[in-house]
Amino acid sequence: MSIDDSDDMRRVRAIDTEITHVWMIRTFLKHADESQDDEDLRDIVRDLYDFILAVGPVDEVNDPAVYLKMAKKKLSKLRKATELYEEIQPEVSGHTNFAMAARSLRTAVDRIHAVFA
Repeated sequence: MSIDDSDDMRRVRAIDTEITHVWMIRTFLKHADESQDDEDLRDIVRDLYDFILAVGPVDEVNDPAVYLKMAKKKLSKLRKATELYEEIQPEVSGHTNFAMAARSLRTAVDRIHAVFA
């Protein structure tokens, strides 16, 4: 069995799929005018990026076990950032884009968590 066919590599790909959603939410929040005035929102953007950067691009995965270990290590910070965003989102903006970003982020993080369940 090649590395690409391993169960660990399938798990890596599953996480990477969800990271695409986390990336888009991070980008939306980073460029939102509301981020200029809200320190919590800027912290959330940094925490999302920290997770993405820590695991790195899926194309560069040489050892899926190392990727999975790092993702698991950083998952609690990602979950906390998600919880904070869900908490402050109504205060930041009630606009549908912000509400949908919260729902999308929650879905992605739950799916990443499920990889480790």
